[in-house]
Amino acid sequence: MGKRLRLNYKIIFYFFGLLLVFNGGFILLSALVSLIYKDGVTFELFLSGIATLVFGLFGMLHHRNHNKEMNKREGYIVVAFGWIVMSLSGAIPYLATGTIPNFTNAFFETMSGFTTTGASILNDIEVVPKGVLFWRSLTHWIGGMGIIVLAVAILPLLGIGGMQLFAAEAPGPNADKLHPRITDTAKRLWLIYFGYTAAETILLKVAGMSFFDAINHSMCTLSTGGFSTKNASVAYWNDQPIIQYIIIAFMFLAGSNFVLSYFAFKGKVQKIIHDEEFKLYFKFIAIFTLIAALIIYFKADLTVSTIDHPMVWGKGESAFRHALFQVISVITTTGFVTADFTLWTPFLVVFFFGLMFLGGSAGSTAGGVKVVRHLVLIKNGFLEFKRTLHPNAILPVRYNNRAISGGIVFNILGFFILYMIAFIVGALGFSMMGIDFKSSVGIAASSLGNVGPALGQFGPVNNYASLPAIGKWWSSFLMLIGRLELFTVLILLTPFFWRNR
Repeated sequence: MGKRLRLNYKIIFYFFGLLLVFNGGFILLSALVSLIYKDGVTFELFLSGIATLVFGLFGMLHHRNHNKEMNKREGYIVVAFGWIVMSLSGAIPYLATGTIPNFTNAFFETMSGFTTTGASILNDIEVVPKGVLFWRSLTHWIGGMGIIVLAVAILPLLGIGGMQLFAAEAPGPNADKLHPRITDTAKRLWLIYFGYTAAETILLKVAGMSFFDAINHSMCTLSTGGFSTKNASVAYWNDQPIIQYIIIAFMFLAGSNFVLSYFAFKGKVQKIIHDEEFKLYFKFIAIFTLIAALIIYFKADLTVSTIDHPMVWGKGESAFRHALFQVISVITTTGFVTADFTLWTPFLVVFFFGLMFLGGSAGSTAGGVKVVRHLVLIKNGFLEFKRTLHPNAILPVRYNNRAISGGIVFNILGFFILYMIAFIVGALGFSMMGIDFKSSVGIAASSLGNVGPALGQFGPVNNYASLPAIGKWWSSFLMLIGRLELFTVLILLTPFFWRNR
């Protein structure tokens, strides 16, 4: 029997306090938006922000005399429980304003926001006060930035999921300690993230969106979240294709490695051109869009699936645009919809279901398995044929002209197996609640991959309001473990994590 684990609880609670301070500040920003638009909930949002801020400051001040060193186990606890702390406090604005009076629903909406899943329980989004809608979009934006910093700066140091593959190319100094690397990396990535959000907001405004709709959709695009200010999502602008093409472009950027964007701004274009993951990411989108567009053009009835908006530039353009939009939206796990893809032939239903397991690039805000893992698995699979013929040969998997260690390959294999087990167990959980097979597998894949729209009764034009209360908690758990790369959360459920060696 190992001894009970001794943790530096002061630094853990200090970070929880810091997270609450950030959350409180952003809620106050939402109160300001509420004041500007005079939506009637300014006071409730202000109180929510102040309460969260004060509680966070108390936590920071009470634990300010902490040991500055954080080991891996404490890092796991801060990352996993930090998301829960954010979601619990982030539910307060919904409860205080009465927008979502039920705690389970409010927590689900907030967890869906911070994990950038985009699954919603709101039946009529357009009657929600603007300050609350802004907060809803902000949860995406905060979560998206948090995921980038996690993926590039923290998870590689914790040895999570093969993220070490691109960590060596991340901007900033190579440091063994957590804090210098996070600070240096986060500053650069935050500027890129903010810059992209501002750029998309301006473009959408020029293209015809209101400023409020533009900034909300920009925050939800760059975070690959998928919350919209309209009941019909982006299908609301089906008669304005330029708006959808702008969102497509920024979904593509959000689903690519943000470190590559950093290199692009530094003029190091060759790094992007020669990056194997980016090339495969681009090829996946091109090939899958072509397949979907051809089937939509020849087989699907767009007048039914596109929610009664006209085809502005002809059937060919409409088929291409809807195919491209939905392929990028599902691959990057954004979850915006311009049409109900479950009406596009049985083949395309299965097709888009499969895309839910793909995911965007590592170091992006996208969820899912990630393209780099699929790339390594494919390469290792082909090498197994050679190893069978040449058992004594040393044939390492190579990525970006570098040999990958066997440990990372095993890590990725383990992640993929665990991901599929989590999906199966997740689907079984929903089926035990009496949910039909199609809906169960759809919501399990969507929750775990942080996609948003699922299949069946939780399809692209429906929401999650009809999901039982226990199903919302189960879905929230799947969102969390999927967003935090499985190991980060699941390792906390093992007995040996809480014991010293």
